[in-house]
Amino acid sequence: MRFLLVLVVLMSSAFGSDFYSITEKSIKGEEFKLSSLKGKTVLIVNIASQCGFTGQLDDLEALYKKYKEKNLVVLGVPTNDFGGQTPEDDKSMLEFCQKNYKVTFPILTKKTILGKEKRELYKFLTEKSAKDFQGDVGWNFVKFLVSKDGKVIARFTSYVAPDDKDLLKKIESAL
Repeated sequence: MRFLLVLVVLMSSAFGSDFYSITEKSIKGEEFKLSSLKGKTVLIVNIASQCGFTGQLDDLEALYKKYKEKNLVVLGVPTNDFGGQTPEDDKSMLEFCQKNYKVTFPILTKKTILGKEKRELYKFLTEKSAKDFQGDVGWNFVKFLVSKDGKVIARFTSYVAPDDKDLLKKIESAL
């Protein structure tokens, strides 16, 4: 009996944070359950409005449109953690993305992805994924690729553009 209890405790700590058990808030203030993404490949990107990489929003939208029918979801995650480059509130950030980059992919509410107040999604991505993908995000537009079964399968720096051939190859093989 004691062995079974130890096994249950070990398993719950190993599998305690499941991608699909996370619930976030959309930029419109609505509940956003990651379970709605089951069976889809997801590219999660921490976005900003006043960053040198902000132009990637165009390519992220093009990527989303190109692969949406094949079950790719691009998920934008605004944060003001890096150089104060997202000073807008949620409403203004959404307007900025839609007006300037015609963004239609889902965006979460602006929240920190670092430190004690780190949002649950980024705790999963940076602490509970495979060791190769762990570690704090260092800047805006870092990309995490999550497989159809909810596992992080790749991480790309800000310098990797959404139309980068290696990123596209990873996405295509995950679809």
